[in-house]
This record gives sequence, C-alpha cells and structure tokens, in this order.
Amino acid sequence: MDKAPMTLRGAEKLKEELKELKTVARPKVIQAIAEAREHGDLKENAEYHAAREQQSFIEGRLRDIEGKLSNAVIVDPSTVDAGGKIVFGATVKLLHLEDESEIEYQIVGEDEADIKAGRISVQSPIARAMIGKEEEDVIEVNAPGGVIEYEILEIRYE
Repeated sequence: MDKAPMTLRGAEKLKEELKELKTVARPKVIQAIAEAREHGDLKENAEYHAAREQQSFIEGRLRDIEGKLSNAVIVDPSTVDAGGKIVFGATVKLLHLEDESEIEYQIVGEDEADIKAGRISVQSPIARAMIGKEEEDVIEVNAPGGVIEYEILEIRYE
C-alpha cells in the first residue's frame, strides 16, 4: 500500500476514534455477546447475531484505521516551509472570478475531506489545480459545468 499524506489534525482524529473503539465499543460488544450467550439457543437469538455483526464492524474499522495510520505520512501544515506556494495542508482563500464570491479550502488527505467543512482532498481537481501556485495566480478548474476560474487571494499554513 502506498504512503498517503494526512494532516496532523486528521491523524489525531483517527487516533481518537481508534482509542474509542478499543476502550469503549469493543468491550461493550464483547459484554453484549456474553449476555446474549446466556440466553441459550444461539441459532434463533437476535441479540447475539446483532452483537456479532457489530463486533465484525468494529474489528473491520479497527483494521482500517490502523492500516491508514501505518501508511500515513503525517504533515503539520504549520511547520511547512513552502516558500509561499500552495502545498498539501495549506489553507487557501479563492475568489471566483465570474461571480466575485470568495471560498476557502484546506487541502487534506482523502480520508479527511469534508467539503462542508472546507476540507478538500489533495486528489480533487481544484486541489490539483492549486498545488504549486502562489497568491494572485489565476487557476482554471475543469468542473462538470465547464471551466471555472479562481484567483488565489491568500495562502495560510496552519
């Protein structure tokens, strides 16, 4: 599996979820399975089957998170010396040249992307158009509705 970039915030969030799954969710489902077993016949025991299904989900999610963290290259944007260029982890304020609206995005890893929170994947077309650019540069993004032009107003590394 290839190494994947991840922000420090994204890694911390995954570590918190991992801790929650290991210390709260896993013991809780193990207890639920033990209680369901006490009820007797497991073939027709809905609580048992639900608990086993939940256990399977938790174990799968644990493996997924551990895999992502082991293959992550963690980047702290505040320590990046990019020389004013847009790089992974940068927060960028853009001006939409057609309607003069402003939007702000942080370029993050695939698993961290959340468009509503202003975090876009480094693999997204807009992030790829921004990488390596500087303030006042104009970028063109190929969108489903056609080409959109943005001017880069500000770049922050936080």
